Amino acid sequence: MSVRRLAKDQPASFAFSKETMKKVDWWIAKYPADRARSAVIPMLWLVQKQEGWVSEPAIRAIADKLDMAYIRVLEVATFYTMFMLEPVGSAALIQVCGTTPCMLRGSGELMKVCKSRIGEKQTLSADGKFYWEEVECLGACVNAPMAMINDYYFEDLTAADLNQIIDDFAAGKAPKPGTRIDRVNSAPEGGPLTLTDPGLYDGTAAKPISKLPNSDPAPVPA
Repeated sequence: MSVRRLAKDQPASFAFSKETMKKVDWWIAKYPADRARSAVIPMLWLVQKQEGWVSEPAIRAIADKLDMAYIRVLEVATFYTMFMLEPVGSAALIQVCGTTPCMLRGSGELMKVCKSRIGEKQTLSADGKFYWEEVECLGACVNAPMAMINDYYFEDLTAADLNQIIDDFAAGKAPKPGTRIDRVNSAPEGGPLTLTDPGLYDGTAAKPISKLPNSDPAPVPA
């Protein structure tokens, strides 16, 4: 487990937007009054969606809203790596998977692109648009190498693919997530290789069964 600390530079204050507060109230209402603190993780996520990261003033605001000690919210925020504790890129947060399947398929080359285009990992780019980090398995091993960029998976990536994706985000575009090769979801490249006969599904290949197997009663022992 890595040590996770709050950013050195913090904003002076934090305020929930009207839209965020509406969602916060919805989450709190899902729980009994004496269990409202169960909404702490959704609230941290809502703050991150509003600000891009979770600041110390935001942690205090959540604690006040849920009548929790500040340290309890801080414990949750620092435990779960999905919560960013320092400012991230305004255009893209790039999380490159570095677990074995992705590493064997070339994630090291993706990290080289990030380092050359953005800088050292877990450092905001000079223009403030990009931030990247190496993460553990994101559960898309079949589509390795891959990266989660903002809220979406970008899969079957090459270094050239990632360079183009960064160019697109820098230009204010929204590159399409998903695979970069000829496949659907996690199917083989080029399409399925098994169960391709339409008769298996439309009934034309079905054969009538005149007698169910093992339908005869077992003989009675003498």
